[in-house]
Amino acid sequence: MSPSADRFPTATQTLRTRVVMGGIFAGALIALALSVVFSWSDGVTGGAGGGAGKLSAAAEEAFHSPPGSCLTWDNPDASDARKVPCPQPHLFEVTTLVDIGPQFPAGAPVPSLEQWQQIAQQKCTSDVKPYLGHKLDPYGKLTTNLLRPTPSQWDDGDRQLRCGLQWAGPGGKLLPTTGPAKDQDQSLVFEPGTCLALLGKGVGDPIECANPHSYEIIATLDLKTKFKEGYPAQNDQKSWLDTECNKAVPDYTGGADLDAKKLILTWDLREQESWDAGSTKVNCKVAAALPDKSGLQAVTGSLKGAPPGTDGGRPGDGPPSDGGGGPATTNSAPPSTKQSG
Repeated sequence: MSPSADRFPTATQTLRTRVVMGGIFAGALIALALSVVFSWSDGVTGGAGGGAGKLSAAAEEAFHSPPGSCLTWDNPDASDARKVPCPQPHLFEVTTLVDIGPQFPAGAPVPSLEQWQQIAQQKCTSDVKPYLGHKLDPYGKLTTNLLRPTPSQWDDGDRQLRCGLQWAGPGGKLLPTTGPAKDQDQSLVFEPGTCLALLGKGVGDPIECANPHSYEIIATLDLKTKFKEGYPAQNDQKSWLDTECNKAVPDYTGGADLDAKKLILTWDLREQESWDAGSTKVNCKVAAALPDKSGLQAVTGSLKGAPPGTDGGRPGDGPPSDGGGGPATTNSAPPSTKQSG
C-alpha cells in the first residue's frame, strides 16, 4: 500500500487547525465576491463620456430575479450576468429577498465591506433550510451569498437584496453547479481527474493537471454503501477508505507505483453535520508531501493511465519550484457564512 496522510498524524492535526482558521478568513473574503462585482463599474454599457455606466437589460433582470432563479455569467465582473434554467450550469441560485431599508433609510451611506459581511451572515442563512427543505451542510460545497445594489441603485433608494447559494472553490473562484440546489448532493467532492492548484500553503481551485498542483482526485466513494446504519466514526471511515482508495489507485493510474513516485494517497473524511445533511461522498486523492511532512509540495502532470512501474515524466520528479506546500489534511473547513440549517 502507498503512504497515507494518516501516517503523519502530527502534521495533519497541526495543519487542520491552520486550515480551519484560514477557511474562516477566506470565507469572509469570498462570500461577497458575487455582490461586489455588481458594483465595481456599475455595469459596462454606456458611460462613454466618463459618466456612470448602466447594467445591461439582462443583468438588471438577473439582479431583480425572484427566489428560485438561477444566474450565470462569463465575464470576471459579471457584467454579462443573465438568468438561465436551473437544469443548466449556473453560478448562483436566488433563495430569498431581503429589504434592508429600515436599517439603511434614504441618504444612508453604502455599508462597508464588514457591514455587508454581517448582513450576509444575518440575512442569508435563516431561510436556507426552508428553501432547501433540508439542512445546509456547513462543510459542503454550497455557501450563502448575496447580491447587493450597485452604487446608482443605492442612490436611487434600492435597498432590496437577493440572498442565494453558490459553490466557491477553495481558492475563491465560483464553480458551476447543475440543477436546483434542493436536488443537489452537497458533498464537497470533485470529479476524478480534477487537479487542485497549490497556493502557497493552501489548496486552490481546479487547474489543468499539466500545471503544478496540490491534489489529483482519483476516485469518488460513497460512505453510505458501507455504513448503512448511521454516521460512522472517523476511525471507521479511515479504515474503510484505506482499503477502498488503495483499490482505486490501479484502476485510475493503470498500475502506477505511488511509492516509487514519492506520492501519498489520502482521502476526505465526513463530519456528523455533513452526514446529517446527506453528504456521504468523499474523494480519494494523491499528493506529494514535503520532506518534513509539514504539508504538500507541487506536483506536475497527471497520474491518469500512467504505465505500470514507470515514471515517464509523471508526478513526483522533484520539489516544487516555489518551495510551497499545501495542508496535508483530510477535512474541509466551513466558510464563515455557512450554517447548518
